[in-house]
Amino acid sequence: MSTVNGKDVRRVVVACEAGMGSSVLLMTQLSRQLAPHGVTVDHSPVNRLDDDTADVVLCHTGLASRARQAAPNTPVLPFNMFMGDPAFARLEAAIKDGGPIDG
Repeated sequence: MSTVNGKDVRRVVVACEAGMGSSVLLMTQLSRQLAPHGVTVDHSPVNRLDDDTADVVLCHTGLASRARQAAPNTPVLPFNMFMGDPAFARLEAAIKDGGPIDG
């Protein structure tokens, strides 16, 4: 499991199965939330991840093990719901306050 300080996060990637639909909506929502903190948000199919893709990877719980295999040195934060999941609030708080992001 990897860890990064929230203050060091500049790029978050929402990893998905095919790169369409719900992940794009989530990316748009998180982009608005995290832009004031100097963080960009993109999306990528989980099979295209590597350790240079992002500072933090967000993905649905069902894809977390694949994301960790693809980017073993990058924190991977799993979530269950595409809208309103507590993982998103924890991510934003860690970025804002400089707390650890484990994944």
